[in-house]
Amino acid sequence: MVSRRNFIGGAGAVTAAVTAASVSKVAMAALPEPVIQTKAHTMPPLVPSTGRPYNPVVTLNGWTLPWRVNNGVKEFHLVAEPVVREMTPGFKAHLWGYNGQSPGPTIEVVEGDRVRIFVTNKLPEVTSVHWHGQRLPNGMDGVTGLTQKGIEPGKTFVYEFVARRPGTFMYHPHADEMVQMAMGMMGFWITHPKEKHPLIDEVDRDFVFLLNAYDIEPGSATPKIMTMLDFNLWSWNSRIFPGIDPLVVRKNDKVRLRIGNLTMTNHPIHLHGHEFTVTGTDGGPTPRGSRWPEVTTDIAVGQMRQVEFLADEEGDWAFHCHKSHHTMNAMGHNVPTMIGVDHRSVVRQITQLVPDYMVMGERGMHDMTEMEMPLPDNTAAMMTGTGPFGAVGMGGMFSVVKVRKDQKRGDYSDPGWFAHPAGTVAYEWTGTLAEAPRDTQAEGMGSMKPMGRPKTDVEVTVRKPAGGHDGH
Repeated sequence: MVSRRNFIGGAGAVTAAVTAASVSKVAMAALPEPVIQTKAHTMPPLVPSTGRPYNPVVTLNGWTLPWRVNNGVKEFHLVAEPVVREMTPGFKAHLWGYNGQSPGPTIEVVEGDRVRIFVTNKLPEVTSVHWHGQRLPNGMDGVTGLTQKGIEPGKTFVYEFVARRPGTFMYHPHADEMVQMAMGMMGFWITHPKEKHPLIDEVDRDFVFLLNAYDIEPGSATPKIMTMLDFNLWSWNSRIFPGIDPLVVRKNDKVRLRIGNLTMTNHPIHLHGHEFTVTGTDGGPTPRGSRWPEVTTDIAVGQMRQVEFLADEEGDWAFHCHKSHHTMNAMGHNVPTMIGVDHRSVVRQITQLVPDYMVMGERGMHDMTEMEMPLPDNTAAMMTGTGPFGAVGMGGMFSVVKVRKDQKRGDYSDPGWFAHPAGTVAYEWTGTLAEAPRDTQAEGMGSMKPMGRPKTDVEVTVRKPAGGHDGH
């Protein structure tokens, strides 16, 4: 549940507030009460009670930050602080974030709004906030040392500017960025159009989430901040499957997905069962003539992508990053490939000394999803999650878009697993199978004849691979 608490008030608030650039005395009169969220659930959309109306977004495993209106200015209060984020049930990470969570709350405003954001620093070092993609005065851009002084621990800065253009944006530090972003400091920003826009369609459901990544050793809780590429936890809004909530929609809803990438690599995001179009970036809505149907869009580092589709196919549709290692949890990258190697004699000897010893990888990795393996405390299983037909065998950047014809408008509750109509599920064939014909003469026919073939067939034997693996 969302809770409120007084952080700074009265004359002390005036003393603690320091401007990032010149702002009015009204802004310094008092601080709005910070709102704190301690749960990692997907919260309902926050329907605006003041200001211009708009269709609010839904933050996947997150929430929208409430505001107050002060003499026509929308005021928000962000608190940069250490947080504990449940990444999946049974696994919590010690991160840095805003207002009790990582990522921080989504900020929603309307084009033309004057916005004032108070930022209180409860971290052990200086910080700042960069408003990624915004058009604003240079002194409000949030780059420590270049456009402002760093926000010292215990101090509060205030940023004030006009939300000049509608679109999909984010916020994050530009102070000790390698540490602070590796620890989870980031958040989403949505600017809604003030009136009907020729390039922005009305939608029924509007989801937002950030791509982020962590390197947390099994059994520990704090990310390794020096990791450059070899992360072991690939997450959406600091959640990993099966801890990522489903995206629940009604059949024939027009759906918008807004995705931002603050990891160290690109992510090809793929949706099953539907085609979508890329309708916007952090540069704004894309021209209609530049749009084409896709089922996968690649999102590079520091980019935003806004995609839209018509949810006209019922079912539970997989939605994930298409880099295979990014749909696994806490995977070790130095495990040798042992597929096809017969371990039986070795296992018998080892289990006499280590009764709980288990062989990994003899028949691939999927068997691990159904084994009850002992794990270190505070660790997520590598592949986990159970569906209506057994182990899903996925982790990391994976969720499900659940399309239902009987889902009510505005209802985001999980409807459970899809009830497949009779005859629409793949099944085992138990009849006889004819021997498949094989063409053994086709190699090298036509213009490309084989050259330098060995005189006899070569039998490939399984060898333990040498070397490590990183940099993906």
